[in-house]
Formats: sequence, C-alpha cells, structure tokens
Amino acid sequence: MQILRTIIWIAILIAIIAFTFGNFDRATEVRIWPGLVWDTRVPAIVIVSFLLGIVPMWLYHRGSKWSLNRRIRSLENAVKSNALSQRHAPAATSTAATPDAEPEAAQTPAAAPETGTLTPDPTAAKPESST
Repeated sequence: MQILRTIIWIAILIAIIAFTFGNFDRATEVRIWPGLVWDTRVPAIVIVSFLLGIVPMWLYHRGSKWSLNRRIRSLENAVKSNALSQRHAPAATSTAATPDAEPEAAQTPAAAPETGTLTPDPTAAKPESST
C-alpha cells in the first residue's frame, strides 16, 4: 500500500511540475476584495488551491485516525486487565455447591496406588465425638 501511495504522489508532483513549466509565462490578476488585486502566475494559484483542498482533509483524516487508535488501545487494555483479573481470581470449586454430587462417593475409602490397600479418604467428613 505504501508503494501505491508513493507512486500516486510522484504522479501528482510530475503533473504539477509539467503544468508549471507549461503555464509559468502567463500572469493572472486575482481580485481578493474590491480595490485589492493580486498579480500572480497560474501555477501558484493551482498549487495554493490544491493545498487548500488537501490540507484540511489530511488533518481530519489524521485526527480521526488518532481518535480511533486511542479507542482501540483503551479497549485492548480493558480486555487485558479483565483477562488478568480473571486469571488471578480464586476458583470456587466446592462439591457441596453442585447439586449432582453423590454423597456416597465422598465417604468411600480411596485405594492407595502403590500398596493396593484401602486408606481413608482425607476429604470425607469425620464423625463428631460426643464427650
């Protein structure tokens, strides 16, 4: 895309230079106000008119691009901070909170993997001693 813009600007520059060489000998009177007349060459009028047309549009384009880039950065920062806060938030994983949990599974002894003997489940509820 950059090469295309460069080619277009070079073509505009070549056209302005060719127009300047072809019309530099003619002077034109430009009446600004009654009693105020400006004697100038035709290429100067064309170049000033071109700049008067393109500079405001270029400034508007740069301003809207700057505003949109600020909005994009703000949204990206919001997503990043939201992702970090979600990553560091404690996970609430409780078996009592799930309605489908089977109460018998929590009280069955778990098998020890190396010896093959049964050991009590440390997460199982212990009976209260009445003393």
